[in-house]
Amino acid sequence: MPKNNFTDKTLQTIIGNLLRYGVLLALAVAAVGGAFYLSRHAHETVHYEQFTEQDKNLGQLAKEIIEGLKAGSGTAIIFAGIIILFLTPALRLVLSLFSFLAEKDYLYVTITLIVMAIIATSIVLGHSH
Repeated sequence: MPKNNFTDKTLQTIIGNLLRYGVLLALAVAAVGGAFYLSRHAHETVHYEQFTEQDKNLGQLAKEIIEGLKAGSGTAIIFAGIIILFLTPALRLVLSLFSFLAEKDYLYVTITLIVMAIIATSIVLGHSH
C-alpha cells in the first residue's frame, strides 16, 4: 500500500499558493481589463460633477458582467478581476474547512462553517456592501 505523503504542511503550502496565485491572477485580469478600457475610452472626458449610484443586486451584476465579458468590455473584465480577488480568500476558507475535517478538529470546523454561513447570508441578503 503506498504511503500517504499528504500532510498539514502540504495543505498549508497549497493554501499559500492559492492566495498568492489568486491575487496574481486577479491583478492580471484587472490589468488586461484596464488596457481594454483605456484603448476604447482614453479620449473621453470624465465629468465628476454628478455621481449616480448604480445599486444592483448580485444577479443583475453577474448577468451584466457575463454579457460584458462576451462583448469584450473592459469594465466587465476589470469586474471579473475584482470577483477573482474576492473569491480567493473564500476558496482559502473552503480549503481550511477540509484541512480541519482531515485533522478532526471539530471546533475549527464549526467556526469555519459559521464564518461561511455569515458570508453567504450577507451576500444573499444584499448586506455585503
